[in-house]
Amino acid sequence: MSLFHPTSENAPQLNRVQPPAAMPGGEIEVEGNHLEPVGVRMPHASIGDVFAPVVMSRPNRATILIPEGSITGDLVMHRNGETSNPLLARIAVPMAENLHPVSNPAVDANGQVFTTLSGTRGQAMPVSIFRIQRDFQMVPFVRDLMNPTGLAFGRDGNLYASSRADGTVYQISPEGTISTYAEGMGVATGIAFDRSGNLYVGDRSGTIFKINREREIFVFATLEPSVAAYHLAFNAAGTLLVTGPTTSSNQSIHAIDRDGNISIFFQGLGRAQGMAFDVDDNLYVAASFRGQRGIIRITPAKAASFAISGNNLVGLAFVEDGCAVLATRDALYHVALDIEGRSLID
Repeated sequence: MSLFHPTSENAPQLNRVQPPAAMPGGEIEVEGNHLEPVGVRMPHASIGDVFAPVVMSRPNRATILIPEGSITGDLVMHRNGETSNPLLARIAVPMAENLHPVSNPAVDANGQVFTTLSGTRGQAMPVSIFRIQRDFQMVPFVRDLMNPTGLAFGRDGNLYASSRADGTVYQISPEGTISTYAEGMGVATGIAFDRSGNLYVGDRSGTIFKINREREIFVFATLEPSVAAYHLAFNAAGTLLVTGPTTSSNQSIHAIDRDGNISIFFQGLGRAQGMAFDVDDNLYVAASFRGQRGIIRITPAKAASFAISGNNLVGLAFVEDGCAVLATRDALYHVALDIEGRSLID
């Protein structure tokens, strides 16, 4: 039962926040009553003790911009000297900065997060891959790898990284020692392991390669070329889902079965990129949907909704305690979602 007691019949009342989480710079919408302006005076909001501007308000809905410096806390609306009941607003906070991720982060069995300082194609960076420890301390992990792109952990505990500079997938030991795993795959981008230990690699020209455990390389499927990169993820049934950003606002996520047959899993996204699954096989993808950017949740029944509002997202990974790591073009963010992710290390 709510403990909110309105000071008058015109006090703002909040019923729901959508989406349930946001990044600084993103927008959330609140549903309720008495949220419209009073004359020419717009209501405003606060999250904890941080002012949050209302960019649009109507009697039953208001859109709030999440300012920099916000953290998870109680969202309240202020209107004509009266204050609403609080609702929890989950806000992502910076975890690591001065990076250049171009796909999902990778998470090892100990909960450490790995991400890239990828650079433009052909650009050598002083550190290629960073390790972010559980206390958010960021330390250099790999220094001599050109344009690392896709990251994935194998069952052997090694990190695998594709390089779009030379079409090679590298194997990286827990100590950071690099060796060549497979080469000759064009502009190699997204990578993912299936449950049998086969590695799949997306080439930006449209080829999805399969590398078996003997390191033999096969053409698994062919899609249209991508303007940026391919992103790969397996669902619980062993179907490979693939995004490849194009200029279309009606882009598809492709599903490829174990025999290489291609179908449409979901259509209607803009510039879809990195993906991750939760334990209930809901898909989360960084994309635009209905004119907004963020993380989109797509159920097995193909129902889509916003899970996180935010700009410049390229991927995500679930970590322990129901949290997620969000990758933008230059940083990682951390947010509590109460969502258990499915392990990518079988």
